[in-house]
Amino acid sequence: MNFRPCIDIHNGRVKQIVGSSLKDAGNLAAENFVSEKSAADYAELYRKYELKGGHVILLNGKDSSFYEETKKQALLALSAYPGGLQAGGGVTAENAAQFLDAGASHVIVTSYVFQGGRIVIENLKKLVRAVGREHLVLDVSCKKRTESYYIVTDRWQRETDIKIAPALFEELSAYCDEFLIHAVDVEGKREGMEEELLYELAKWQGIPITYAGGVRDMEDIRRLREIGEGRIDVTIGSALSLFGGNLDLEEVVEFCRRT
Repeated sequence: MNFRPCIDIHNGRVKQIVGSSLKDAGNLAAENFVSEKSAADYAELYRKYELKGGHVILLNGKDSSFYEETKKQALLALSAYPGGLQAGGGVTAENAAQFLDAGASHVIVTSYVFQGGRIVIENLKKLVRAVGREHLVLDVSCKKRTESYYIVTDRWQRETDIKIAPALFEELSAYCDEFLIHAVDVEGKREGMEEELLYELAKWQGIPITYAGGVRDMEDIRRLREIGEGRIDVTIGSALSLFGGNLDLEEVVEFCRRT
């Protein structure tokens, strides 16, 4: 079980937000924490702890007046920790290589692949041709609808009809190196994890999966380890003391390394 750190950037600032509150109109989001530090400062901290596979996420859309400043912060973080971080947010086959060139180990992709309620296989193939399967992470972030979980795209604002299931992971794993799963309904709320989703993820025994959403304390991390049998990695944002929460980074890192 690995701990994956995060650097979420919105309106040019490192923030922790409530995921479901993110809106393109007006560049709005409910904020849990806004940092005075740069994205590069966090990257250097993660480098000190030798944490690999953290996520640098650009939360502004490309049409936002803040996009360029957000992107600048992301690129500074990647250059501060070459090979240690992954980059996501608006990634396409056309721009993926620039994030790798800036130091990202992988690019994280959602909306370019999941469009109109379906998987656009041709775009997946374009990404593989552009950067290689070994540099690609698919973000299959989801929300619960009726009794199942379905992928959401466009910075978690648009629902699709693509159901989370082992068969989906089997199909997509031919094109990527890892999966990142945001439980959008609990993302940033520190009110507990989506355990039903974790049990679904635990059925998968292929390429790595990282879970994000709702982690609030060490007991949640222990519970995640138990459900996932140590095979599901975890990323934590708002609950960390780094971002105004109660969880100590060093304690989390040590626990995950022991397991």
